[in-house]
Amino acid sequence: MASVTLKHVWKIYEGRVIAVKDLNIQCKQGEFFALLGPSGCGKSSTLRMIAGLEEITKGEIWFDDTLVNPLRPSQRNVAMVFETYALYPYLSVYENIAFPLRLRGLSKDEIDRRVRWAADFLGITDILHVGVKGLSSGQMQSVGIGRAIVREPSVLLMDEPISHLEARQRARMREELVKLHNRLETTTIYVTHDQVEAMTMADRIAVMNLGELQQVGTPKEVYEQPRTEFVGGFIGEPPMNFADGDLQQEDGQFYVVSPSFKVALGPVLAERLRSYRGPSRVRLGIRPENIGVSLTPGEGLVEAT
Repeated sequence: MASVTLKHVWKIYEGRVIAVKDLNIQCKQGEFFALLGPSGCGKSSTLRMIAGLEEITKGEIWFDDTLVNPLRPSQRNVAMVFETYALYPYLSVYENIAFPLRLRGLSKDEIDRRVRWAADFLGITDILHVGVKGLSSGQMQSVGIGRAIVREPSVLLMDEPISHLEARQRARMREELVKLHNRLETTTIYVTHDQVEAMTMADRIAVMNLGELQQVGTPKEVYEQPRTEFVGGFIGEPPMNFADGDLQQEDGQFYVVSPSFKVALGPVLAERLRSYRGPSRVRLGIRPENIGVSLTPGEGLVEAT
């Protein structure tokens, strides 16, 4: 396995469309790292640059201490799993999994050993000699994953691999992919637009929007301490609520005040704000689950119907 580091990486299409803007991230060795964001945010372009399928406009990509910019995809020892299975429909499960190993020129015995190991690992030994055309979507995705892991890659790249599955299958595959990662301990970079996938599967998440990195952190960090309004609104279901107000301080207590409410801020926020020197006009973000109900008025409570 290898760490993956992106330093000031840009991707500009046709000289004018900026898909990725000055991206700086590091995926640690053995980490399950999610690239999360809406459609068009640059996450798939980032993954393809890591794989070597897209040329880097500017910047550097490193695997451990090796600069991989000049290396072809076949020289990077990466494997990819796509949303579309990219299987050969007229080959059996065995032949599909074995295909990349034959291209490498491995011996027949070594190919057989790796294919049967992957099939046993994924629980698909009973369908090894079945054609893929009649398989379920979940089985075909398992074959696609098997074809990736038999290569014993330094980095495993996954581009929305389960987004097309129905809800029950997605939930099962989320669990299976986490188990797979925990057993293989392969550095994994996982692209998704689904916050549930990122929050439940990843060790850390890089949130992207419009080609720019918004925040990198653990699921707990990006949920509880969003660095931008976009992260606060994108992460969470139902989403965070926002309200504009003025930041005021009275007798050491901080408040956000507007014509319709006056909200006292808790001690953790108050401590952070003691060194705040920005504008007094602020935007308050509140998670729905942090709102309580009281039947009697009191300090810091907002009357509502």
